[in-house]
Amino acid sequence: MGARIRWLQRLKLLKIQTPARPKRQTCLPKKRQPFEIPIVAVPQLKSTKMGPVLRNLPSNHGQHAAAVACNSDSSKVLLRDFRTPIAPIGRRSSSPTFTSSIVTRSATPDTRLRTIRTHCSNTFASGRTASIHLPRQASTMASATSIYDFKPLDKKGTEKPMSDFAGKVVLIVNTASKCGFTPQYAGLEKLYKDVTAKHPDEFVILGFPCNQFGGQEPGSDDDIQEFCQLNYGVSFPIMGKIDVNGEKASPLFQYLKNEKPGLLGYKPVKWNFEKFLIGKDGKAKGRWASVTKPESLEKHILAELEAQS
Repeated sequence: MGARIRWLQRLKLLKIQTPARPKRQTCLPKKRQPFEIPIVAVPQLKSTKMGPVLRNLPSNHGQHAAAVACNSDSSKVLLRDFRTPIAPIGRRSSSPTFTSSIVTRSATPDTRLRTIRTHCSNTFASGRTASIHLPRQASTMASATSIYDFKPLDKKGTEKPMSDFAGKVVLIVNTASKCGFTPQYAGLEKLYKDVTAKHPDEFVILGFPCNQFGGQEPGSDDDIQEFCQLNYGVSFPIMGKIDVNGEKASPLFQYLKNEKPGLLGYKPVKWNFEKFLIGKDGKAKGRWASVTKPESLEKHILAELEAQS
């Protein structure tokens, strides 16, 4: 019995002398440091019947913005951290401008659009209108009543008033020298001679070279004139090279496209050798696609000449 007691005591001594096992370390997140709430004094706070006064205060760089809450009878404001940006205080401009304070980056596209519409309606409703400057080309086209209001450039680069063709039936065609429809030059020349033989000085064809479709009119105005005369014996006027679509489109063609849209209301010119028929009053009477042969237009031209003669 005594030996057993001594054995137990020896085990107890060994247990006491055994070094303590270190505790297992766990990866616990560090505690977040509490945000210090500053106290800012705001003088001259006026009470209203609508409840507490709310004001925006600019925040310093590196600090979170705060919402402001105060009582009407208090001279100090308690700032609480809501992690919400505060717009800087500044004088609002009287002109309808858009800044980051109007549309925030975090807003969705629908929200931005509604915000801009609301701002515009409020701005113009209050009488603060912005001056709108229209380019000369747009203002001319907007006030045009016929082709006689336009002055395109001729082959020499000088303005050619369309009013010089007043009282005549005019066929306007956008042309190209390296297109699959280029052989229509021959048909246009034949049409020009046949109609003028019946109605002298009452009909004219105007060709407007354009390089917008496949780059099929790369030459200069002189090259185009030489090509048309040598290959097809063109005797009707070939004007200066223009654009018929896009921002730099000729005002004349902008007017024609608006007056006579294509199939299903499609306004832009689709390809080379589209044709616009103009009456003696300077108004657009018809429009035909590139595939329409010039010879097939003779009946429409004669009908227009006889109707207004």
